[in-house]
Amino acid sequence: MNYVALRMLFGDRAKYLMLLCGLTFAVMLIVQQGSIFWGLMMWSQSSISNINVPIWVTDPGIGQVDEVKPIADTAVDRVRSVPGVEWAVPLYKGVLRARLSNGDYHQITLTGLDAPTLIGRPAELLEGRFEDILEPDAVVLDQWAVERMGGPSVIGIGTLFELNDKLARVVAIAKTQKSFTNIPVVYTTYDRAIRYVPRERRTLSYVLAKAKEGDSVAEVTARIHEHTGLGAFSAEDFGWKTISWVLKNTGIGINFGTTIALGFVVGMAIAGQTFYLFTVENLKQFGALKAMGASTFTLARMILLQAFTVGLTGYGVGIGLATAFGFLSASGGGLPFVETWQLLVLVLVALLGICTLSAVISITKLARLEPAIVFR
Repeated sequence: MNYVALRMLFGDRAKYLMLLCGLTFAVMLIVQQGSIFWGLMMWSQSSISNINVPIWVTDPGIGQVDEVKPIADTAVDRVRSVPGVEWAVPLYKGVLRARLSNGDYHQITLTGLDAPTLIGRPAELLEGRFEDILEPDAVVLDQWAVERMGGPSVIGIGTLFELNDKLARVVAIAKTQKSFTNIPVVYTTYDRAIRYVPRERRTLSYVLAKAKEGDSVAEVTARIHEHTGLGAFSAEDFGWKTISWVLKNTGIGINFGTTIALGFVVGMAIAGQTFYLFTVENLKQFGALKAMGASTFTLARMILLQAFTVGLTGYGVGIGLATAFGFLSASGGGLPFVETWQLLVLVLVALLGICTLSAVISITKLARLEPAIVFR
């Protein structure tokens, strides 16, 4: 009976291709939009992933990583004194304007790292040596700064520019994950960053810390909050806090959610209608099988086999097209595209739901089918 079911499905090529195209489009749309959405979320917390330290300490009322609320400089020593903390270093993070030699101004994110340890440095360099940042007036740019500030012909290793009327010299180019706001990042030492920015009463943005071996990050963050009154977050928790802030305060979640829901509805509507018409047009064949002794359960199993066959085929083709789109469009970093296994499983479950619902509609029609229809 399975062979008969598949022959019926593939025999009507027009209906089969219409079903396949509808489900493929739905899968491709859901995977594409879901991957772009998650890519944007990864961009939103790129400051955390680029610095890559276990514990972030800052003002307890902070909403997300780019919402800097300066804290007292004494916070570093206070965090170091907490039991279970292996080390703690200061981090400056703020927005400043850079003035190039040709007179152009560009907004940049200035990141000041602890000079003795350089904790928080990018993991990968494209040009130069990061240790050269210890030289006078030295800074390191990320690759997006080069792109946004005029390209390699305008700015590169050895280029001089001004930060708040003070000289800065590029000594290296780092590879980092793109940020949500796409503002170039300039790395320097913490003390030099403080000299670059206008004077404020408080200049410390974050304290970066690590738990001692044997102490869990959750326990140490709780101790830091209890002993200092500051907000202490693991990198993972701070990332989720940032993502939650973006979803709550922007329309990104609603926009992408609407598109994904439309893809699901369109796929369900096309599959349901086409599959129902396919069943109606083959009522005589099903009636003949029923007249020869096939039970309603057997016919229902045939319908489910047909639905899942075309559904899984559409799933595979849709995933392939969405992945190809992501590979081509995101290869240069211009489009956020992060395809996760959780998304693929979710889409598979949704697709199986579409196929099941479509099959149930057709099975309901078959359950009331009289075998005598074959003789009319």
